[in-house]
Amino acid sequence: MTVADDQAVVRAGIAAILDAEPGLSVIGQAPDGESAVACVLELRPDVALMDIRMPGGGGLAATARITAEAPGTRVVVLTTFDLDEYVFAALRAGAVGFLLKDAEPERVVDAVRVAARGGALLDPVVTRRLVERYATGDVPADAARLRRLTPRETEVLRYVARGLANAEIAAELGISPATVKDHVAVVLTKLGVRDRVQATIAAYETGLVRPGAR
Repeated sequence: MTVADDQAVVRAGIAAILDAEPGLSVIGQAPDGESAVACVLELRPDVALMDIRMPGGGGLAATARITAEAPGTRVVVLTTFDLDEYVFAALRAGAVGFLLKDAEPERVVDAVRVAARGGALLDPVVTRRLVERYATGDVPADAARLRRLTPRETEVLRYVARGLANAEIAAELGISPATVKDHVAVVLTKLGVRDRVQATIAAYETGLVRPGAR
């Protein structure tokens, strides 16, 4: 993986924590957004750990470039800033994880491992803000996007937004996990999103899922 942070001590500390974990290796470090992109394009790590506020375009621009130019690398944002505009901009830019720097080291390690396996992990405060934002109606519904989905795909999206794994969705719908996996892949393609995190955002944006609904 690579680590990008404009504070050398912080960057080195995070790298040391991750390097000490079995199966994890930091192969590159960067002090700014442009260097972070160059590092990823050269080294092609499985995961890029990214700060947001940095010189050279910053972490948001770097995340967008990495997800577009190096889709095999999954970006996890680690920052001291939990302002809504950063949270949602990072997720829309393609980040699959968002953690605050006051998170326990074990949680950072978990986020990296989850991202490397193709999953996503959000800090609880991020999940809460995601729900709160749509609960207040700050984002207008874009229900037209749902017309791209079949009824079964819409059902699958609803369960994805609730946080259910493929096996759990399969049990709910009475189909196989492999079939659920196929449905999820089609849903992501039709909605034009990269992963389950962005699919969850889409479920809220379209009005398919409302905070507190089951």
